Amino acid sequence: MARTLQAIKQRFGIIGTSTLLDHALNTAVRVAPTDLSVLIVGESGVGKEVFSKVIHSLSPRKHSQFIAINCGALPSGTINSELFGHEKGAFTGASSDRKGYFETVDGGTIFLDEIAEMPLDTQVYLLRILESGEFMRVGSNKVLKTNIRVLAATNVDLEDRVAKGKFREDLFYRLNTVMIKVPALRERPDDIPILFRKFASDFADKYRTTSVRLDEKAQLVLENYTWKGNIRELKNVAERVSLMSEEKIITAEELIDSNPHLLQRNLPARTNSGSNGNSNFEEREILYKLLFEMKADLTDLKSLVFEMIKRNDLEVPDLRDLRRLEAPSFPKSTSRDSYVEDRGRSFSSSSNSPFQDSGVDYNDNDSQPIIIENPDFEHAEEVEETLSLESMEKQMIDKALKKYKGRRKEAAEELGISERTLYRKIKQYEL
Repeated sequence: MARTLQAIKQRFGIIGTSTLLDHALNTAVRVAPTDLSVLIVGESGVGKEVFSKVIHSLSPRKHSQFIAINCGALPSGTINSELFGHEKGAFTGASSDRKGYFETVDGGTIFLDEIAEMPLDTQVYLLRILESGEFMRVGSNKVLKTNIRVLAATNVDLEDRVAKGKFREDLFYRLNTVMIKVPALRERPDDIPILFRKFASDFADKYRTTSVRLDEKAQLVLENYTWKGNIRELKNVAERVSLMSEEKIITAEELIDSNPHLLQRNLPARTNSGSNGNSNFEEREILYKLLFEMKADLTDLKSLVFEMIKRNDLEVPDLRDLRRLEAPSFPKSTSRDSYVEDRGRSFSSSSNSPFQDSGVDYNDNDSQPIIIENPDFEHAEEVEETLSLESMEKQMIDKALKKYKGRRKEAAEELGISERTLYRKIKQYEL
């Protein structure tokens, strides 16, 4: 089955290795040889029409016609005529007889996209076709027969529409013989970088340019976005970046600079109606950059600790033993300075000193620990650190410009932002 699914993906241009995607495709393969009605559900832009083509091409009707109709695009006044045909004189403008789609595609497959938008009177006609294959043209009393397979798709909750009286319950259960749920793009984040590369490569081939690629942080930005437009929206982002970027390796900052909406999250937040939207974006951009830097610093710190342990042949204690140790407490009747001196003498003279077996002689003058006597903690002045994001950002930019003597390109690389963003910040802070 795995080989079959892979062959189908290559044939129809389906990209991804998600378990949810494979499950939906496997259901389509299994139902294809039958004549059962299929309801394909999923958000807008996930590729529901591709699944309908897979079902038709693997069915016994594959040599007959296949037609896809968007029910939401057909006006309610003409949809019955479009689907079932009409007789001459049935309404104003009907100058001749006309066959509908259900008559012209006899023996084939019809895909009704956005089925929830179909008017209630049209739903009655469709239900009769599904049950008996019979229908009548508009303005005629002659019963016609058709042998057609119906595949339907929707991006809304049909059961909710049924509860509100906007969709027939009997039609819903007639269509829903087999349901295929196509996963949203946010439900298959591992497929997002692969799809981006495909769209970027297609753009490069079409316009004869070099394909752009994402670095690790830029991939993380895409994987954490909600993708309301799903694959269509991702394709738009890939083409926009390919067009606007001068670099071929796209960083997170460059990606966000050309697609600011990628920082949006569906999280509850307190809003201020008087605040400036541009400043909110800049704060999010700074926070995002700081999170990346913290992650990098933590990784470097872990690498440094492990390297020190390795070079010095140290033993790593059990974390459970460390947690049982209590922090030293100073006796109330003893000052901090005398306490430190007493502890130093006790470590030097005690036969049970924990450092005695280490081979270090603490009685040696060269090995004595350094103790600072009488530190003037009482007269130390406490300086309040600023926590303003704007102030921190301004200081970072100012230091980078001074370090590179005003050379913006090098300063931008040091800060990890694009030169365009740096230029905007310089104007904003009047640096």
